[in-house]
Amino acid sequence: MGMVSEASMARTLDPAAHTLRRDEFVDVAQRLMRTRGYELMSVQGVLDELRASKGAFYHYFGGKADLLEAVVERMVDDATSELAPVFDDPQLSAPEKLNHWFSGIVTWKMQRKDLLRAIIEVWLADENAIVREKFRKHLVDRLAAPLARVIEQGRQEGTFHVDSADATARVFISLMQAANEQAGALFVARQANAVTFEHADQVLAAYATAFERVLGAPAGTYPRIDRSLLHEWFG
Repeated sequence: MGMVSEASMARTLDPAAHTLRRDEFVDVAQRLMRTRGYELMSVQGVLDELRASKGAFYHYFGGKADLLEAVVERMVDDATSELAPVFDDPQLSAPEKLNHWFSGIVTWKMQRKDLLRAIIEVWLADENAIVREKFRKHLVDRLAAPLARVIEQGRQEGTFHVDSADATARVFISLMQAANEQAGALFVARQANAVTFEHADQVLAAYATAFERVLGAPAGTYPRIDRSLLHEWFG
């Protein structure tokens, strides 16, 4: 099938088929990023894997950076969907919900360590600033409402002391994003032996304290990350 006809066919697909075909490109890109790294993953390599034309690819994506954005967006969606049930567990207090959620994120990342390591450095590159900004917006869209519910629960329980659960949820997400980017930068710096393990530990511990202060929670509500897990990334 030629380039023009395949692209034309893509435009006529129903929404479900359109999403399925787009997901096939993301599937392959994610696998190639994990096995080759982002820099060695090419659009042509994705096309070869799927036996697809450039016309079909550019119907869904503007270029390689859009594939990175799609892979990261999928990771956010997968993680939030997998961890969402903890927010609705009636047996857990608000601090317990957030503790379970934080530990779940750590476990989720450990299970995908190869992929995360493959994209961390390029994710922080200047040319992907727009992609990171889109990621921030997507994260707010996915997490603001459920986090606000948990924060309001904590306020009702008397463990969180905030004026507005909705506003605090957005500040909390901004702090999460900063912590995530700082962790990525520290990982890259540790690989280059530019910072010590102790420095990485101290910086990430400071974020745990910041989370508590944003929520008006007692000191020690959110403990430091287990040092054995820290050594997995920064040792």
